[in-house]
Amino acid sequence: MDRLNSTQVSNNQSDFSSIFIKQVLPSLYCIIFVVGVPLNGMAAWIFFRVPGDSGLVVYLKNMVVADLLMMSTLPFKVAHDLDFGTWHIRVITCRYTAVLFYSSMYTGIVFIGFIGLERYVKVVHPSSSSTSSRRFMFGGVSSLHLLQSPRFARVLALFTWGLLILIVLPNVILTSRTADEQSSRKCMQLKTPLGLKWHKVSIYFNVSLFWLTLIILAFCYTSIACQVYKSYRRVRRDKGHICRKSNRSIFSILAVFFICFVPYHVCRVPYTLSQMPASVFGGHTRFLLFQLKEATLFLSALNVCLDPVVYFLMCRTFRESLLRKLSGKQRRRSLANGQSLSNVYRERTDETRDK
Repeated sequence: MDRLNSTQVSNNQSDFSSIFIKQVLPSLYCIIFVVGVPLNGMAAWIFFRVPGDSGLVVYLKNMVVADLLMMSTLPFKVAHDLDFGTWHIRVITCRYTAVLFYSSMYTGIVFIGFIGLERYVKVVHPSSSSTSSRRFMFGGVSSLHLLQSPRFARVLALFTWGLLILIVLPNVILTSRTADEQSSRKCMQLKTPLGLKWHKVSIYFNVSLFWLTLIILAFCYTSIACQVYKSYRRVRRDKGHICRKSNRSIFSILAVFFICFVPYHVCRVPYTLSQMPASVFGGHTRFLLFQLKEATLFLSALNVCLDPVVYFLMCRTFRESLLRKLSGKQRRRSLANGQSLSNVYRERTDETRDK
C-alpha cells in the first residue's frame, strides 16, 4: 500500500510538472518575448541614437544589451521545454543559450548595482558639497565621482563584460561530452568532470554577485532616502519635486530588482542544498523546490519587459527622446490628416465651381 501511494504521488508530481513546466511556463515565456521585443527594440533604437554623455546613460545602454541577449535565448528555452524539434535543440540550449541567459541576467544585475552607486554619488555626494563629504583624490578627480564619468563607465562596462565572459566561457567549452537523444535531456550529463566542478564555481560566483549587489543597493538607496528626507525637512516647498525625483530614482529600479531577482535567489539557496549528495530534503520537497525555482526564474526573465519602464522613469535623455519621437509621429499624422481634409475641401470646391 505504501509503495502504491508513493507511486501515485510520483505520478501526480509528474503530471503537475508536465503541466506547469511543459505548458504553462513556455506560454508565459512566449508572452515575455512578444512584449519584450518591441519594448527593448525601441529602447535600443533610442539609446544608441543619443550620446553617452553621462555614466548613467552608459550603464543603461549596457543593460539594454544584456536584456537583448537574454531575450534572444527565450525561443530556445521555449523549444527546449516543449520538446519542439530534434534533440539537437536541447544540446544547443545546454551548451550555449542557457549559459547566455544566466550570464546576461547577472550582467544586468551588476549594472543595476553600478546605477545604484551612481545615483548615490549624485544625490548624497553632489559636486557642490565637496567640503561636507569625505573624498579621496586621484589625479585631481574625486574617486566617488569617477562613477559619473562616461569614460570611466565605459572602462567599467568593458571590465564587467570581460570578467563575466571569462567566468561563463568554460561552461560552454566543458559541456563537451558526446550528445545523443537521451543525454541531451539533462544538461549535467553533457558536462565533463571538470565542467561539473566549474559549473558549481560559476554558480557560487554569480550568486555572490547578486548578494553583493543587494547589499550595495540597500546601502545606497537607504542613504538616498535619508538625504531626500533631510532635504524635505530643510526646504518644505520642494516637497513635490523631491518626492517625484525620489520615486523615479529609488522605487522604480528597486521594485524591478526585488520583483525579478530577489525571489529567485532566495529560492536558490534551499534548492542548491537540495541538490547536494548528502541532502536531508525528501523527494517531495525537492520536487516543490524545483517547481519554485522554475517559477522564480520566470520572474527573472520578466526583467526584460520591466527595464524599459526603468529607463523612462530614471533617464531624462531617454524620456525626452521617446516623447519627442512620439510627438513627432503625432504631428506628422496630424499634418497628413490636415492635408487630406484640405484636399477633400479643395476637390469639393472645384466641383462646386464646375457646376
